[in-house]
Amino acid sequence: MLPKTSPLRHSGFRRLFAAQILSLLGIGVMTVSLSLSAYAVGGTESGGTILGGILGLKMIAYVLIAPLAEALLSRLPRRGTLVALDLARLALVGAMGLAGGPWQIAALAFVFFAVSAGFTPLFQSVLPDMLPEPERYSRALALSRLAYTLESILSPVIAGAALLLLAASDLFFLASACFAGSALLLVLTAFPAGVAPLKAPFLDRLGKGVRIFIHTPRLRGLFVLNVALSLVMAWVIVDTVVFAGARLGDAERHYTRLMAAYGVGAALGALAVPRLVAWLEERLCMAAGVIGFALLGGVLALLPGLPMAGLLALWAGFGAVSSLVLTPGGLVLARSAQPGDRPAVFAAQFSLSHAGWLLAYPLAGWLGAALAPEHALGILGLAAAAGALMALRVWPARDPLARAHDHPELPGDHPHLQEHPVADGGHRHAHDYRIDALHPRWPEVG
Repeated sequence: MLPKTSPLRHSGFRRLFAAQILSLLGIGVMTVSLSLSAYAVGGTESGGTILGGILGLKMIAYVLIAPLAEALLSRLPRRGTLVALDLARLALVGAMGLAGGPWQIAALAFVFFAVSAGFTPLFQSVLPDMLPEPERYSRALALSRLAYTLESILSPVIAGAALLLLAASDLFFLASACFAGSALLLVLTAFPAGVAPLKAPFLDRLGKGVRIFIHTPRLRGLFVLNVALSLVMAWVIVDTVVFAGARLGDAERHYTRLMAAYGVGAALGALAVPRLVAWLEERLCMAAGVIGFALLGGVLALLPGLPMAGLLALWAGFGAVSSLVLTPGGLVLARSAQPGDRPAVFAAQFSLSHAGWLLAYPLAGWLGAALAPEHALGILGLAAAAGALMALRVWPARDPLARAHDHPELPGDHPHLQEHPVADGGHRHAHDYRIDALHPRWPEVG
């Protein structure tokens, strides 16, 4: 029996959630097929380079196209637009299955990622209108995040099972079927009336968010940690297929097994994060995740001949420690901005994190081709560990929310001073400190 506040009691949300799961599975299966196609074309010599370049195009599409797509699509009816985007993705993925060369697949993949960049923010805008009750909306967001985690587990498993009957290139058509199911569910869903609420232009939010990042030490540390993690995670995403082919002799079979183990580890790590954060706080939890990833990479570099059981455990470890970095990030962002500035901070996080991946994907592909795959991971792990140590210096250990500070520029009757009065009638007071119009710089620790 579902609790009264469960969003799954809402029939519209059930269809919407099922559409999201199918959409994510379509992207996941397509990514598996891209990886295997890149390896089939380039082999151990250049398969990673090809895949790294294709995923680099994904980041370019997300950074350049997402702002334009958000502005253009937000004014259109949401159901019809989402269905059209799903059908476009269905056609593009099907065309990848028929493409004759790697550059044709790369071009189609770039257009696909550009379409997906418009799909995600429009899809997310439906939830608060469909579920206006705060508790039910919060539970819906949690389920949405769970779907992303389940996708990383289920996509390799589904692809691996399909490969028992299908060729690797046929996985593109399986992904198309997922998008067809998503579009059908969206057609059957009763959407809230109207269009997505208008927000400030993406570039305006991005500029404000970047300023908040620059002047908030913990956000600077978060940025460095995200870039450090992207270096080693990119190796897993780009070079696992190369490692499976070069070291295990069967890329199709073993790549999906390793990535499924990675997804299981990521899910288990996400479940452990709340307790770890309560014990270590976000700063140490996230740094431990990056350093743990680097140490596990060192194990693979020193012991490349591990048996399959050991490799599956290692990839599960990769997934678990990546969750230690990714999961607490939203808490840090929300705590570091005023409620009205949170969209700006999340917009900045979107672009800054994708800029890190834009560097990491081609670098992982190039190193994986120039060196043995496990040696490439060792080098990337050292760079990630150095980034984690840098983040610990940027993000101070003593990081209270409430900070004493002065406002000599404000008159004594200013509303802010009335809201946070001081005993002596002066200007120095303390409250939870966040960068905004009245607090443009970080105060000195006193």
